[in-house]
Amino acid sequence: MQEDTRRLLQECNSGCKMAINSMKQVQEYVSEETLRKLIGESIKHHEEYEAESTKLLNENGEQEKSPNPCVTAFSWFTTELKMAMKKEDATMAKIMMDGCHMGIESLAKKLNEFTNASAESRSLTERIIKEEEEFMQQMKPFL
Repeated sequence: MQEDTRRLLQECNSGCKMAINSMKQVQEYVSEETLRKLIGESIKHHEEYEAESTKLLNENGEQEKSPNPCVTAFSWFTTELKMAMKKEDATMAKIMMDGCHMGIESLAKKLNEFTNASAESRSLTERIIKEEEEFMQQMKPFL
């Protein structure tokens, strides 16, 4: 597997894992059913993207990438702190939007960095970015 392709797929895989963990962490505190459902749908989409990136990596003898433990711990702690201060759906929506922004920024940067990545890996990355953008828009009414 070409290096740019491997690295881009690993970034997608790791980012999806982070997103899924964050959404599950927040979802249990959401009181509004519509918001809970939107988060659940996004979890499902991210699980599909994670599975797709894992499959593409495994087919080429590569391993999936776990999120950085320090980043994961910091993300978890920051989310818990924000929720402890204000357990309102608006807070949960803001946390989700912040996560989307970070995901979009990170994946767009990697997409520009790994210019020689395969068309398939670039397409997956673009679909994840689109999912993040759409999810971010869906969060706005809950602010």
